[in-house]
Amino acid sequence: MKQNPVIVIGGPTASGKSATALALARYFDGEIVNADSMQIYEDLPVLTARPGPEELATAPHHLYGVLGMQDRCSAGQWRDLVQEAIRDIRGRNRLPIVVGGTGLYLRALMTGLHEMPDVPEDIRARLNLRLDEEGAPALHAELSSVDPDTAAGLNPSDGQRIVRALEIFVHTGRGLRSWQTGRIQDAPPDMRFLAVSILPPREDLYAAANERFDRMLDNGAIEEVAALLARAPAEDFPLLKAVGVPPIRAYIGEQIDRGRMTELGKRDTRRYAKRQLTWFRHQFIPQITIKTKFSECNLDQIFAEIRIFLLTD
Repeated sequence: MKQNPVIVIGGPTASGKSATALALARYFDGEIVNADSMQIYEDLPVLTARPGPEELATAPHHLYGVLGMQDRCSAGQWRDLVQEAIRDIRGRNRLPIVVGGTGLYLRALMTGLHEMPDVPEDIRARLNLRLDEEGAPALHAELSSVDPDTAAGLNPSDGQRIVRALEIFVHTGRGLRSWQTGRIQDAPPDMRFLAVSILPPREDLYAAANERFDRMLDNGAIEEVAALLARAPAEDFPLLKAVGVPPIRAYIGEQIDRGRMTELGKRDTRRYAKRQLTWFRHQFIPQITIKTKFSECNLDQIFAEIRIFLLTD
């Protein structure tokens, strides 16, 4: 079976992934595919740093803003979506460029994913209703009684993950941890990957994160969070946990002032970037590592290495 080439670009928030992907798309006639678990939703385009009109005009983009407020996207669901997008792009003889900072998504595509059962929506809906009525600690206590191994690894206040673990147990009678140690779905046999890791110096990354959060506020991040809250999303809606949303939500609710909101938003962004840096340094195995800011990286060298990859079967 012929293996079609796919470029995968991973790295922390504000590292220059999108700019790198655009440069590659222009040079290699590529199309960009989203691998960010927040940018896949249609709400909060500013706060999740979705590509803007200029970027969208530069190259075709896929899987950005395609899910609504009632949707929930797992790594397995994204894996199905991204494989379909990649094969569609290859069918037009263009180069797929997958870019994002959600490590679980990238790992699911490149090395495979543990098989997980499809849970009926009514089970999830009932558990989410209970989450709203009873609170996460009550559901965590219930999970501890039926699946103590999984419960031990979860924060008692993390309602989204607790519901996920409970729904798996209710539907299958097996704990989530046992599923996670079971059979793995293999990586797609018709694809071969070249991984690019963007890991600029931490001080540069933090400065970029701070600057970007200010820019998001200037470009309407507060207003778009207010608009989302006005539509009364369920508390398990993933975007309510997106970086920057909790402090902006507290500011809208007059629990903190704007200065404190900005301070917390920048702090949370830096902390998220630090966690991502750690993951990509230890869990992601790239063929190319870029350790500078995008403005300082040697694109000619990167292009040369990718050309070699594309010429190799």
